[in-house]
Amino acid sequence: MQIVPNGLAFWEPDYFALVNLVGLAILYLWAAARSRYITGQSWSIFKTISFLAAMTIMIATYIGPFTSWSHDAFWPHMMQHIAIMMVAGPLIILSNPITLTFVNLGPQGRRNLVRVLRSRPIRFVTNPYFGWSFFAFVLLGTHAIFVMEWILNDHDAMLFIERPIFLAAALLFYYPLIGNDLIARRPAPSVRLVSLGLMMIPETVLGMVVHFAPIPLYPTYVEASLTTGLDPLTDQKFAGALMWALGMVLDGIWMMLAAIEWWRDQEKETDKLERQEALEALEAPQA
Repeated sequence: MQIVPNGLAFWEPDYFALVNLVGLAILYLWAAARSRYITGQSWSIFKTISFLAAMTIMIATYIGPFTSWSHDAFWPHMMQHIAIMMVAGPLIILSNPITLTFVNLGPQGRRNLVRVLRSRPIRFVTNPYFGWSFFAFVLLGTHAIFVMEWILNDHDAMLFIERPIFLAAALLFYYPLIGNDLIARRPAPSVRLVSLGLMMIPETVLGMVVHFAPIPLYPTYVEASLTTGLDPLTDQKFAGALMWALGMVLDGIWMMLAAIEWWRDQEKETDKLERQEALEALEAPQA
């Protein structure tokens, strides 16, 4: 089965994306190094690696073969969505960029940041119910035929609308569910775990609809097949299988992380209760 388009470049230069993503990586490294002088402690190497991995994935997604081939084959376009929404987005959340920003601000800047995080609009958009609904709406809505055709045939729509909205949906969805990056009101562990599990529903629905569709859904890819040599229906089925299978695997990974965080929270709570009981026993009057 041929899945790689014929005669297409492996890389597509996008200096706008490259400069911005490399700039963000440098800014993060500078802030992480500066935080050591402010707090006296080194910034977590895990968080730094997490952010750099996210930037690397985004560079590979926006400049590598996925972008080069995404106008001519459906499966690279689907891989872009998976890479940004289900890998790069959560990795950015795990790198704690808001906490790092807080550390590097002055007293007034910190108060302003806390005020913003506690504001009603921010608390609304970081609510897990909103995050789940927005993520599902973006995932399903952008694959509607007329929306996809518009994006595929308008470079600015892909660059300035699709890419930012996919990343925003991922950040808003995962922010309250994994890690703990200065969120004003963190949902209960059970809510976090269930929200991550329920995201399998729209991902599976999209994957199954695309995979089992009896005809090619997007005219642009049918036209492109005349020059790429790809069978548009085979390409479409492969794209649906990627969303279906990879989505479930990645969701399982983030659910496992949420479960581990839940277990650690329970351990801390148990230790706290045990210390409190021991202290009360020592302070109790002797009979």
